[in-house]
Amino acid sequence: MLRIAVPNKGTLSTPAAQMLRDAGYRQRSDPKDLLCRDAANGVEFFYLRPRDIATYVASGDLDLGITGRDLLVDSGAAAHELLDLGFGGATFRWAAPADSLASAEELGGRRIATAYPGVVERYLAEHDLKAEVVPLDGAVENAVRLGVADLIADVVETGATLRQAGLVTVGEPILRSSAVLIGRADTAEEKRAQLMRRLQGVMVARSFVMLAYDVPAELLENATALTPGIESPTVSPLHREGWVAVQAMVRRDDVHKIMDELYDLGARAILVTDIANCRL
Repeated sequence: MLRIAVPNKGTLSTPAAQMLRDAGYRQRSDPKDLLCRDAANGVEFFYLRPRDIATYVASGDLDLGITGRDLLVDSGAAAHELLDLGFGGATFRWAAPADSLASAEELGGRRIATAYPGVVERYLAEHDLKAEVVPLDGAVENAVRLGVADLIADVVETGATLRQAGLVTVGEPILRSSAVLIGRADTAEEKRAQLMRRLQGVMVARSFVMLAYDVPAELLENATALTPGIESPTVSPLHREGWVAVQAMVRRDDVHKIMDELYDLGARAILVTDIANCRL
């Protein structure tokens, strides 16, 4: 039976469980449950602290896991990213008092406060920089004001909290994180193939919609140029002579623009339908 780790709480927990449900897997009904067995699919789900998931997967106690890329890097565990799941986005940046640091190249010799020492240490090693890393559990924005550090490395969203602490971002992001499926290098392909196909199907379904419309046959080439579909659109003759019905998958973000263009071209009865899941 495949053993998979899932975040038990935090920002990744609910969307991870929902993605697995959308992929056809049973999930726990009580948030206090630590284990959920899906016998029909041959899977056991273990609900663990997101920070611990990479460690359990790397040790071989669990086969696969869902966690944040930042937590995977921070753990230093010998687990590998298999699939970016497209949610839980976060950006890690340097932040320091205004005019105290011009670029990340000036980090050498500084004290850096962070709740993600593994992420910072990897960056320093990759860029051949030496600095003192000050590990903190959270609320690192106050570290500079309190004299614990010269700058911080933390997740930055709007930057409002940084500004309140008198800090500004410096240089390019340290890391762009999101939820990822992780495994070991020796994880058998057949053990993870079905899960990955299902998760990829959910991600495609969330990114695309099914667009259907009627159009005069003489305008078909122009219409299908707007809606080429994944492989090719489906075209069927209508009872109304000289007209055809077209169905194609289009990107959700583009659908309103495409609908306007189709209408201007002469298409009518333009309908959009959500896709629950798919296999391509």
